[in-house]
Amino acid sequence: MRNRVFIFLLMSGISLAGFAQQIDSFHIYSDIKITIDRPAQLDLSRKTTVIYFALPNGNTTAQTMGKKMAPGDDWHYDIQHIRAQTAFIRHLLKRQNIVVVYWENSYKSWPSWKQKHADFRVLIPKLVDSVFGLFPGKQTALYLNGHSGGGSFIFGYLAGVGKIPAHVKRISFIDSNYGYDSTYLPVIRDWLKGNKKSVLTLFAYNDSVALYNGKRVVSDTGGTWYRGHKMQRDLSASFRLFREVKDSFEFFTSTDVRIQFYFKFNLNQGIYHTQQVELNGFIHSVLCGTRFTNMGYRYYGPRAYQEYIE
Repeated sequence: MRNRVFIFLLMSGISLAGFAQQIDSFHIYSDIKITIDRPAQLDLSRKTTVIYFALPNGNTTAQTMGKKMAPGDDWHYDIQHIRAQTAFIRHLLKRQNIVVVYWENSYKSWPSWKQKHADFRVLIPKLVDSVFGLFPGKQTALYLNGHSGGGSFIFGYLAGVGKIPAHVKRISFIDSNYGYDSTYLPVIRDWLKGNKKSVLTLFAYNDSVALYNGKRVVSDTGGTWYRGHKMQRDLSASFRLFREVKDSFEFFTSTDVRIQFYFKFNLNQGIYHTQQVELNGFIHSVLCGTRFTNMGYRYYGPRAYQEYIE
């Protein structure tokens, strides 16, 4: 019955005049808002990639989507631009249906939402499966993605499933892997070993030295820099990862490029949290390791999606 309700709400969305896309939005469990950005016409004969983007702490879906800025606008509208980056991806992947599902909660924090729901290990997988079921077809793949506190949503899913299903093809942490510890290693490792089309990407910067008003923003072990390197070291026991240092980055890549970790050095103790997304981070999290890598864009380069901002 719940799936039927979802389908009704999905199909009752309003097409945006002049755009080949449709935005549908609805609530569930009273404190979760789901927004779906999909092509106006889904061609089920083509491959469909459904990308879940779990929102960062303190942001609304509208802010995460982004827009052209006007005087007086909140700065949050100009730091992610997932909608414009999605349009850029669609322009490259013309033969695919690219669907982005935004996951927001009323606390504007997935760690806080999980604290309110002790049964999150049951709820999150059910939600993930229910929404994914809206998009039928043998060629439908699911990508799990998120920024900042959105990584907590992904870890909640991993904690609940035990074994990641085969249709999950890509997991990306965009400066969002705060919650990682070695208890997640078996499920991630087994997924990478058992699914030859699986891809794991991680983007982080050295937040362990970052200062805000002269004070550290994270502890020695609490940030994405430390937790990302811990995940890299854990995976190195099962996968051969090659290290490369270039410009202001440290890279770890598997021989088959299905594992790609990007670590940005921090020489001035700055905060580069949102830049991980803004500077083509979402685009690269979806395209890296494919034949479209760096096609018309560069990770941590100028915004390649500027013309698509609405």
